Amino acid sequence: MLGLRGSVAPWLVILFVSACSSGPSAPDDKTYADRLAAARVVKDRQFREDADSPVPKEKRDGLLPLRYFPIDASYMIPAALKLSDDRPVFEMPTSTGALRRMQLVGVLEFTLAGERRSLGAFVEDGTQQIANLFVPFADVTTGKETYSAGRYLDIEPTTTGYYTIDFNRAYNPYCAYNAAYECPFPPPSNRMSVEIRAGERAPGA
Repeated sequence: MLGLRGSVAPWLVILFVSACSSGPSAPDDKTYADRLAAARVVKDRQFREDADSPVPKEKRDGLLPLRYFPIDASYMIPAALKLSDDRPVFEMPTSTGALRRMQLVGVLEFTLAGERRSLGAFVEDGTQQIANLFVPFADVTTGKETYSAGRYLDIEPTTTGYYTIDFNRAYNPYCAYNAAYECPFPPPSNRMSVEIRAGERAPGA
């Protein structure tokens, strides 16, 4: 996971399992919802118990369990990745004021709420072997129902170029719980004029 410690936290790996590895497919709604709900319980437990949890001990009672929108399979959106020709480098502002150098791998193109939309997919500058595409985004709920600095998606690369964007798996960067973390902000091109009422909500009091 980017913006946290430069790697995917163990308790988040279970959240990334999806149809992405073989392209879009229709899930069994109940099985999918049960599996995702169980993964969220695991994440809450790890955030509360692990020594390297991003949630400070004194804040755990107030911030846990994490808050989510209801699971909605309609927010699993088929997408196609349009690859960049030369992987241009962007300097993303972060929550600490530093700049994070990121390469644009390509643009995920999809339809949501009846309109064609797109989100840039990034990796850390200098990445040789892509394990996950980092997709930071903001939407109309940002700063209202969801975290003010936006949310993240991690998407496994495919060999087909076809993907499933699952907004139910959108999560907050660690700086939502602890200002000591450096978290990249979504670029203007990844700010959508639509409500994404799926995934993690703003942290509790």
